Amino acid sequence: MVINVKNKKWILFIILFIGLGVIFFFLDPFNLFNKHGDNSYIAEKSSTSQNNENNTQNNEGNITNENNTSSNNSNESKEEIQNANNNQNESRQGVFTEPVEETISNFSTKIYSNDSSRQNNVQITCNTLNGTIVKNKETFSFCTTVGPSTSEKGYQEADIFDHNGKKKKGFGGGNCQVSTTLYNAVLSVPTLEVTERHEHSNYVPYIEDGKDAAVAYGSYDLKFVNNTGSDIKILASATAEAVTVTIVSLKN
Repeated sequence: MVINVKNKKWILFIILFIGLGVIFFFLDPFNLFNKHGDNSYIAEKSSTSQNNENNTQNNEGNITNENNTSSNNSNESKEEIQNANNNQNESRQGVFTEPVEETISNFSTKIYSNDSSRQNNVQITCNTLNGTIVKNKETFSFCTTVGPSTSEKGYQEADIFDHNGKKKKGFGGGNCQVSTTLYNAVLSVPTLEVTERHEHSNYVPYIEDGKDAAVAYGSYDLKFVNNTGSDIKILASATAEAVTVTIVSLKN
């Protein structure tokens, strides 16, 4: 078989074309057949970008958490300082506590009269006197504390003694039994110093001679000074049978 020169050229051209095609397909020097190359690059770039964004968000979250932690620590420090200041102020000023009450004296006198007006007056005076607090070093005055006996306060006329020892009717009859009961309660406390006291112009049945304490607003008074070192409170009460006075020491 004889191949002419013209056919031989075409055969060479075809072989060369096929060879170049194979080279281009496998070597792909211009990346013509790599369909996934760009997508892989884009995906890789996108993944890298996403990771960077996540890292940035994590860093921002860490910074926020650090700021929150710092803020919380700062607030806790402020609270600790405030608490310390409050404790210091309490230490300087002292915490107020209720005083401890201790009974230091108690005395009672018997009521012999069933006169309702007298008992009324005794009750009013005890109610006025009850709960009176005498500060340490302070002077107590019976007349100043109780005040004048007037009908506006509810006092009624009952037996009293005049300067000559004669009985007569007067507002506040019965008050002297309350002042006498208080006087004897005071006598049992050495640090309560009596500075004024008067005897009746006649005998009174509710106390022995020399232990009574007559009072009349504007003339006769019962006074004493509290030298106990603590405040005291006077408790006074009356029943149909007796008048009772209790002296309580108020100790902090």
